[in-house]
Amino acid sequence: MGPERLRSPARTALAGREESEWRGLDPASKLEPSAADRVARLRKCSTLPRRGQGIAHVKHPTSSPTDRRAFLRALAGAGGAAALAPALGRYEALAHEIASLQGGAWSAPALRERYLLAADVSYLNHASIGTVPKAVHEAHVAYLRLCESNPWLYMWGGAWEEPRERVRAAVAGVLGTSPDRVTLTHNTTEGFSMVAAGLDLGPRDEVLFSSFNHPGASVCWEHHAARRGYRVRRFALAATDAPGWSADDLVRLHVEQIRPETRVLVVPHVDNIVGVRLPLERLVRAARDAGVAWVLVDGAQSAGMIPVDVDLSGVDGFSTSPHKWLQAPKGLGALVLTPDLRARVHPTWVTWGQERWAGTARALEDYGTRNLPELMALEDAIAFQRALGVDAKERHYRALRDHLRARVEASPALAWGSPTSWDLGASLCSIRVRGRPAADVSAELYERFGTVVRPFDLGGVQALRVSPNVMNDRAEIDRFVEHVEALL
Repeated sequence: MGPERLRSPARTALAGREESEWRGLDPASKLEPSAADRVARLRKCSTLPRRGQGIAHVKHPTSSPTDRRAFLRALAGAGGAAALAPALGRYEALAHEIASLQGGAWSAPALRERYLLAADVSYLNHASIGTVPKAVHEAHVAYLRLCESNPWLYMWGGAWEEPRERVRAAVAGVLGTSPDRVTLTHNTTEGFSMVAAGLDLGPRDEVLFSSFNHPGASVCWEHHAARRGYRVRRFALAATDAPGWSADDLVRLHVEQIRPETRVLVVPHVDNIVGVRLPLERLVRAARDAGVAWVLVDGAQSAGMIPVDVDLSGVDGFSTSPHKWLQAPKGLGALVLTPDLRARVHPTWVTWGQERWAGTARALEDYGTRNLPELMALEDAIAFQRALGVDAKERHYRALRDHLRARVEASPALAWGSPTSWDLGASLCSIRVRGRPAADVSAELYERFGTVVRPFDLGGVQALRVSPNVMNDRAEIDRFVEHVEALL
């Protein structure tokens, strides 16, 4: 990927584009209640503190009462909140944006204009890292500006305590669980690392996962195994067999690997290689019957792309990264654990909050200082996705996948490498290429056409992973196929 693309004129033009083209939307009176409520809450926060007004605060053990009183006296002499008007305006633009999307009345080409993607980039790699909508990005900027107007108030003064719990509730709604089971992390890897480090396993125990497991859900177990004496066993799944798999096959391939000593089974809900969607409920029941104590799921590729119901699935743990399919700011994650498993996991991060949060999911996120503006923006990213509509998004993903498959199967140079059924698949597709290494094809696709996909070498079989999102359309899929054919 040469430097000439990094200096692209289209990127430069996009970076300087005025936000007026997307802010001229409906008035606040037409907002749905949740968006209007968020604007009202931000406006309320942006007027705090004013001179002479008291400030509610939470205790922080590193500050003495004398220190806090001295700080508050200094704070009383600070300027008002007038400088925060631009931040509030950005946030209101997000609420207007959400209102304009209600009911699923959107098209991919029009939606593309609501993202920051460069005009000369065809981005088909959302399974690696997602892109944030302009309006969510601007709301994030608004939170950053608000925080820096009075860092103590927003980081330690309690102004964002209730909003933090609203974020937790919003995440719980997406994942099909209750807020008291949600730990707010930084990514999928962190969630698995916390469980691997905190769960008591010993010489008689085994952790089992397949070759489809992402390193973020695998390496942590291997890291701790030698010191603590338990065994980690990885079994091979043939990615080239994926198009022919049935739900029965997927359950059987996992359960037949379970042994009496297998305590933990780790699986991806949707794998990141060929896009196989596991039938979680069936697999969990079969694993339990075979003696597995805990089933843990990597949900990085499912949350926000397909409906997720963690509680209904019966899994013990589910870790995900909202920066992919929920299009949230980078550096956010969520971990859901059953109360039984959470009680067995010793916290990885320990500071002043252990006594205060004992027995709750928040005890596992006892970081002290964290990026709260980023966390606040997660609720807005979720609101944006809900405005698009779960059903409308799934129809769009399925239609793009079906169109891509039809184009691939009509091409003598390409072959379909993912499950043929949507129920076992996802908006993450493996396209096998003939005659050239996939890495070379991927690099040339970007250099010549600005197309971003991820290459894989599947034991000698060369494949390109294509993972389109809501702003991609059939014309973009057509161009991808035509460009790949031209390079082979």
